[in-house]
Amino acid sequence: MAKAEVDRTVDRVSRAQALFSEFSQADVDAVIDALNKKSLINAEKWARMAHEETGYGTTEDKTVKNRFCAEKVYEFIKPLKTVGFIKSDPASGIYEVAAPMGVVAGVIPSTNPTSTAIYKIMIALKARNGIVISPHPAAKSCIGAVASVLGEAAVIAGAPDGIIGIIRQPTIEDTQYLMRHPQINVILATGGMGLVNAAYSSGKPAYGVGPGNVPAFIERTAVLRKAVRDVIAGKSFDWGTICASEQSVIVDKPLAEEAVREFKAAGGYFVNDREKALLEALVVNEKGFLNPKVVGRAPKVISSMAGFSVPEETRALIVPEGGVGRKYPLSLEKLSPILSYFEADGWEAGCQRCIEVLKYGGLGHTLCLHTTDREIIRQFALKKPAFRIIINSSGTHGAVGISTNLPPAMTLGCGALGNNITSDNITPMHLLDIKRVAYEARQVSGEEPVPLPPLTEDAAEVRNAAIASDARLYLSRTLGSPAHQGRRLNPLGAGLRFATSSVEGAEDFVCEEDVKAAIAEGRKIRIHSRTVVTPSARDLGEEKKVFESQ
Repeated sequence: MAKAEVDRTVDRVSRAQALFSEFSQADVDAVIDALNKKSLINAEKWARMAHEETGYGTTEDKTVKNRFCAEKVYEFIKPLKTVGFIKSDPASGIYEVAAPMGVVAGVIPSTNPTSTAIYKIMIALKARNGIVISPHPAAKSCIGAVASVLGEAAVIAGAPDGIIGIIRQPTIEDTQYLMRHPQINVILATGGMGLVNAAYSSGKPAYGVGPGNVPAFIERTAVLRKAVRDVIAGKSFDWGTICASEQSVIVDKPLAEEAVREFKAAGGYFVNDREKALLEALVVNEKGFLNPKVVGRAPKVISSMAGFSVPEETRALIVPEGGVGRKYPLSLEKLSPILSYFEADGWEAGCQRCIEVLKYGGLGHTLCLHTTDREIIRQFALKKPAFRIIINSSGTHGAVGISTNLPPAMTLGCGALGNNITSDNITPMHLLDIKRVAYEARQVSGEEPVPLPPLTEDAAEVRNAAIASDARLYLSRTLGSPAHQGRRLNPLGAGLRFATSSVEGAEDFVCEEDVKAAIAEGRKIRIHSRTVVTPSARDLGEEKKVFESQ
């Protein structure tokens, strides 16, 4: 694609996003509903397309990933408020208002192409952004299918035409040009370190995620059979293409003999020294980089490429290792069903090995711990250089939010340790700018703070605010009288308290927060015939029998 065509695509999305930014929450959610339905219908079809185009993983597991993004990501983001006032704290006088960032450059990898496309489109549009997809060249057809179908579904649901764009014939130069484009507002990049570094050096705000050389430590108090099967499940899922999949397993020595039996029973194949040497020659090149030909391939395919055979039922190739680093080539992130195997005596030694693995290309990403010892969990949480500590579950499924309650995501931040801007699982909230409205809380000039009602978007509370506005006019006249000179107003208090009275012992104005405070303190609110009581305050106060008439 020539630069001119990238320009046209970005400009079209930018113009559509300008219209989309004015959508209500209900209108945005209608679009997200449509994306959910269309993605679920096409989940298996897109998985098959991805597998056929890239050769990575399996159609079955890619279908699971597509459904996860179509369904679980949708369920997580559906209730999120991303339009207008999204957070109100009347007690402090702080209000937060959502603003879309604009146009997202969504760079999609070949390892998880259709699932990541579904995910990035959903979270971008939920935040009222437009998105331009830049697919990996090896997966451009299946990613293009997702973008086309979801683009059409979004428009049918009411979104402006062009809200989802795609670079159809991508090159490295096109992607780099896109990330630096003046109409791109934020980059959401998933891929290798070269791509991530390019995103961060583009001059744009960027969420780029680092590699995940994930260690799993099976400590001596672990439920061993489950731990082993969890590790194998994570390592073999879609043949290791998810960055959170286990790359090394460290077994506490007292469990080692039984663990080897369990791994073999679960489909693990322990390679011998000759087979290990053959694997090293195949998997890692002379510069120490991973050979892309093994990524996402079945164990039987990889072993055949290396020059040896394994049983048909093999789910992971397990490589006994003596250390971590360049001298031990298979201790790096392998993105395939190849698992480095270590033994360590005690949790401190296991911890140290985990840190070594993380430092060799996985800092900040994910660490798995299988144990029933609460104090060891605490120590790993406090001290280990990873931002997702997955306990007694598969790293693959736990980190992305399939088997845990972490936010469901296909982009996992590694924090400053991994040279990333965030350690979070990326959600629509990362693609919003937040405006903050702040009421005065402390005097500056010596004058009393100006009494104001809470800001709100709720229809009933908007009505209350209008009544409160009338009340302020009334109170300003009342407070101007000599009887009220010198009285201190607190416009924050327990929400908003115009706690002043023209009738001794009674309030002139009562809002819902005043009623809630009275209920919490177990006291009554005295009102008189001219007290202004907001509708929600009256409903709650009468229900709880809070009011006393003067």
